[in-house]
Amino acid sequence: MSDAQSVDLPLVDLTIGIRAELSLADPDTCKFTVSRSLHPGGPFFFGNKERAAGSPLGERLFALPGVANVLIAESVVTIGKEPSASWSGLKSAIGTAIRTQLLTGVPAILKMAAHASKQERSDAELHAAVQELLDREVNRSIANHGGKISIVDVRQGKLFITMSGGCQGCASSQMTLRQGFEVMVKRVAPEIVEIVDATDHAAGKQPFYQRAG
Repeated sequence: MSDAQSVDLPLVDLTIGIRAELSLADPDTCKFTVSRSLHPGGPFFFGNKERAAGSPLGERLFALPGVANVLIAESVVTIGKEPSASWSGLKSAIGTAIRTQLLTGVPAILKMAAHASKQERSDAELHAAVQELLDREVNRSIANHGGKISIVDVRQGKLFITMSGGCQGCASSQMTLRQGFEVMVKRVAPEIVEIVDATDHAAGKQPFYQRAG
């Protein structure tokens, strides 16, 4: 079953189709798939308005109230909104901004901005970005079930984590990890290519992994 709810946006230019998918795992994230290429390569992540300088599409999107971060990859734009903002009206405004940018004929990301975006953050910077996500959103949510996710290490594009409390040994822990946490990590740290669960689930109170022997 998909973790996304699909919504067709109203068309301003019938030659440019855009499909919005609201993530059920992260209600503050929405993916916009466009029928035309926005920019080759990527992903290009802009965590704030300042980082989007030099990206005409990024600047256009950050001009919309409520947009917190932007991820552009080929023909897909993933938007993270402020928790206080509503998708009502914002989805249509984002669709209009994307179509308007395409119709100008100006590249969505200029070469200098693309080069700056491609300069990957250090392991320490990625660690800090994911830790902020854990503190602000993830652990607050799973704490309701007595769970917690902790960072063990960030190394060469891999994020090593452990799950404790109610998440250790829980049969739903992998769903939480893959359909929830992983989606949110991609939003704040697209440089992370793999999440490694180093948890000893067999030691949990209700283990679904059994020790060998």
